[in-house]
Amino acid sequence: MLKRREFMAVAAAAALFVSSSAAFAQDTNLTIALPSPGGLGYFAIYNAMGEGYFEEEGLTVETQSVNGSSQVIQALLAGQAELGHPGPGPLLNAREGGADLVYIFNYFSRSQFNLVVPEDSEFHSPTDLKGKVIGVGTSDGAEVAFVRSIFDAEGMTEGEDYTFVTVGEGGMAVAGFMQEAIDAYASDTSGVATLQLRGVDLRILTPPEFRGYFGNGYVVTREFMEDNADVLERFGRALVKGLRFGQDRDNLEATLEHAKLGNPQQLEDMDFARALMGVYYDLTAATNPDMGYGYMDPAAWERWQQTLVDSGDLDAPLPDITQAYSNQFIEAWNAE
Repeated sequence: MLKRREFMAVAAAAALFVSSSAAFAQDTNLTIALPSPGGLGYFAIYNAMGEGYFEEEGLTVETQSVNGSSQVIQALLAGQAELGHPGPGPLLNAREGGADLVYIFNYFSRSQFNLVVPEDSEFHSPTDLKGKVIGVGTSDGAEVAFVRSIFDAEGMTEGEDYTFVTVGEGGMAVAGFMQEAIDAYASDTSGVATLQLRGVDLRILTPPEFRGYFGNGYVVTREFMEDNADVLERFGRALVKGLRFGQDRDNLEATLEHAKLGNPQQLEDMDFARALMGVYYDLTAATNPDMGYGYMDPAAWERWQQTLVDSGDLDAPLPDITQAYSNQFIEAWNAE
């Protein structure tokens, strides 16, 4: 996460920022900084490119992959990108350090981590796993902390009520279940896809309140948001069209083909890509269909902030967390 001490370097880069208040022509170029080169994960962008939705809005969109959310934030502050795709934690860290960045579209609307068991198991809730063994990919992965927090909420203590065992990722997790070495698994997005592809049907035990720990989404500087509302409306309309196109299972093959625009290597194993897309259907679905794609629940932001304060990643709650996000464009983006 972007800590205060990193802002000395960021501030120097931000000094080069060219004001976004210049008027945009109808043909507008936009650069989006992404924290990884995962083409399929950002399928809405590549559908909007491949299906011509950006072109219809007079937009030419370029994606640039960097190394993680902190570099996404630095690119935004330095004026190297108009939009970025960081996680909510790094964004709140950046705001604590003085950066006026605004989260405008909740893309990964659900947590990418889950506590899972085989569908035919006897376990139906986290408390059913008392005394059981939980497999993890690595001993210090983010999914471990996420699943530990689920057990903490149930009053269950690691080492007393359950045990973590490092079994590795992908096929190793499959072997762990097959050999009955583990009873459950702390999984990320690709882990779920791998297990399902290998024939392990899963039951997700993640409680609803934890699934609300949404992931990365679209972020801009406040200056850009205020000076270029029309551009963002056009961008969001095209993005929502790309999401809707991808969420339609009849468009799966076209969505996979468009994703090659972002990362063709990720689509070399098409069976795995199809399984991974099955996970992304869930991760990017609208959490509140009445509000539409991209909507942000204020209570979810409060939960994120409290979690970061409790873990020490934020020194204290922000003066006004509502400044960290905006639902300003949601209605216009989702209009049909």
